[in-house]
Amino acid sequence: MAAYRTIAAPAQAEIVEKKSRFIGQIAPVSTEEEALAFINGVKAEHRMARHNVYAYVLRGGRIRYTDDGEPAKTAGMPTLEAIQHAGLEDVAVVVTRYFGGILLGTGGLVRAYTDATKAAIDAADVVTVSVCVDIILEVPYGLYEQVCRIAEACQAKLQESDFAENVLLTFRMLDGTQDPFLEKLTELTRGQTEIMVTDPYDAAF
Repeated sequence: MAAYRTIAAPAQAEIVEKKSRFIGQIAPVSTEEEALAFINGVKAEHRMARHNVYAYVLRGGRIRYTDDGEPAKTAGMPTLEAIQHAGLEDVAVVVTRYFGGILLGTGGLVRAYTDATKAAIDAADVVTVSVCVDIILEVPYGLYEQVCRIAEACQAKLQESDFAENVLLTFRMLDGTQDPFLEKLTELTRGQTEIMVTDPYDAAF
């Protein structure tokens, strides 16, 4: 699987354009069912709003958007394009509009929906998801700093450290890059420490 950019957790932001409120909400989703559940949840939350425009992009190329009553191509398409411009996948965005009584025109609508989507993306924690493995080992306190230095040199990121009688360490790294780290750990511990490597899995890295 190629690495891809998504968000770590839901986020939202709000802008005001000529008295109309535009509330952008974004969430990580991995299936169409998850995307639709998020969209329906926002619609229920803002059932009194004039419009709940949405767009989502899933890995594998599944893309969908709606203008939800706004003029064609002034709402859903700008929302979708803002997601794509940010290079995000497996995300859904809903932009809720509470009409303020002043017409914005097609250009104003495009700008408002784009800006609301960008604001939601800016409020989110964007992460890169890759195929990773965890390296888990237990070492004496005296080797802790050396192990951390080796990990940094090998681009392994410390995820957990449990200080008990010894130190139990968990490192995450990109699958396929672990061999030099494992060799140096084995050399440092003289092969006396059991080193566990998990099966590859998708994770932020």
